Amino acid sequence: MAGHNRWTKIKRQKEAMGATKGKLFTKLIREITIAARDGGGDPAHNHRLRAAMEAARAANMPSENVQRAIKKGIGELDGVAYEEITYEGYGPAGVALIVECVTDNRNRTAGEVRHLFGKGGGNLGENGSVAWMFDRVGMIHVAPGRSEDEVMEIAIEAGASDVIGLDEDGFEVRTEMSDLHEVAEALIARGLEVRERKLIYAPKTEVTVEGEQAAQVLKLVELLEDCDDVQEVHGNFVVADP
Repeated sequence: MAGHNRWTKIKRQKEAMGATKGKLFTKLIREITIAARDGGGDPAHNHRLRAAMEAARAANMPSENVQRAIKKGIGELDGVAYEEITYEGYGPAGVALIVECVTDNRNRTAGEVRHLFGKGGGNLGENGSVAWMFDRVGMIHVAPGRSEDEVMEIAIEAGASDVIGLDEDGFEVRTEMSDLHEVAEALIARGLEVRERKLIYAPKTEVTVEGEQAAQVLKLVELLEDCDDVQEVHGNFVVADP
């Protein structure tokens, strides 16, 4: 959408500047641990683990940190017992938010997420209160370098459902959940640089926020992102350029 920025694009720009490097490492370690726990420690047979390891490599995480997280996940080293929880709620301007968490203490996380929603001018909702506004899909972040027509042709041929241009940030390729890794591998085989692959909650429709409302929404999302137990925040908003 010309003249607008999705939260995912804004977040990538922040991460590129190193402003959230410590938090990012913590979240990646938790993702690697859970992926190894649920699917085993061999990335060749565990797509989720491979994707997490690719993200860790892109973030320049030391390899020893990655291996330690894998060993904790498969039980070779003692580690914390994590569980995955998803929360839903509304932010300023009525934007819908889905918050994915990984925690070792469900009560602590629920209280913290509720507190942050209130602090940021929103409110935590019940399960299902906003999930109907989103589709669960695969997302592949492709680096810039090819034209949008080229990426679109390659992606659709590989089985993707949509391609979204992100200007200088490259492209976001959308897939069905079950097709995520197959499409990602096909894009790599055709010479595209895949920077990230994961499942996301994609909004069915988007709300444009600007000015003070945009600042309020971004403040709430950043509060949530900064929480140690929060892995991902998904929203149905785009920010209008000033």
